[in-house]
Amino acid sequence: MLGEEMSRELGGSVLVANVQALLPATPVMCHSDMRKLLVDDDEMGKLHLACKEWGFFQLINHEVAEVIEKMKADVQEFFKLPQKKKNEYAKLPSGVDGYGQNFVVSEDQKLDWADMLFLQCLPASERNMRFWPDEPTSFRETLVKYSSELVKVSNCLLKLMAKNLEINPEQFTNMFEDGRQSVRMNYYPPCVHASKVIGFTPHSDPGGLTLLVQLNEVQGLQIKKNGKWIPISPVPGAFIVNIGDVIEIMSNGEYKSIEHRAVVDPEKERLSIAIFCSPGAGAIIGPLPELTKEKGAIYKSVSREEYIKFVLSRKPVRKSAINLMKLEN
Repeated sequence: MLGEEMSRELGGSVLVANVQALLPATPVMCHSDMRKLLVDDDEMGKLHLACKEWGFFQLINHEVAEVIEKMKADVQEFFKLPQKKKNEYAKLPSGVDGYGQNFVVSEDQKLDWADMLFLQCLPASERNMRFWPDEPTSFRETLVKYSSELVKVSNCLLKLMAKNLEINPEQFTNMFEDGRQSVRMNYYPPCVHASKVIGFTPHSDPGGLTLLVQLNEVQGLQIKKNGKWIPISPVPGAFIVNIGDVIEIMSNGEYKSIEHRAVVDPEKERLSIAIFCSPGAGAIIGPLPELTKEKGAIYKSVSREEYIKFVLSRKPVRKSAINLMKLEN
């Protein structure tokens, strides 16, 4: 199934308060207060700038803190399980869902150093419960709740982005209606040879939106801006939101997906949970007509199925998928 193959790339891969300028000297991403976004034009302007210039922002006051804490606790308990128990949920050789290690050599010859659990959340009919842990006992119920709450958060963000782009919000939300949502839970062990490994190879996300929450205070996420890698200091309790390639394409380049990576700490473990939101079956991936009037379309328009083939035709590194979608000058 094509959607399942798209998940392979990710598995291998609401309001906003004060949005601060992202400065290389101050490695803190702009952050938005969701409560203010609905009523504050200045906050909307800051969100717009973050999506245009950075492709990343931190979302606070999202009103789902309780389920985040439950999800954090269950994920931490899962990774503490004996190896034999975790292996009961191991990925099949040709599979996508399940538990496994990502200890593979990346393009720059560094070793990818990560332990992860990847699961399909939506559509619910595509959940493979064989790989959903039953320990801790609350895990499945918590993940279903977490998935449901993040649909609400992502839909709200899509509407706010559409408003900033001066288009009908339904043009964004309809694309993601009955869409695919998957989760990747990451455990990055400490490594004394941290300079020789990478937590996750540099890439941009091929989907629409990614919402990541960090489980501890260890820095590891970095974004590439003007040729330099900038470390991100996570705001406690915030979602780190990044624009995926699909939204860059739909916005005709107005919003940018950005290259990012995860690095490993030599002494401390790092854990995170990433939710990936992608368009549903039958969606057309291409620039929205209203956003092509001034400079014309700079990306192709293809079916979701064809787009997935584009993604799978290249290694999930750098911005390979988005570059393949660009029209010739």
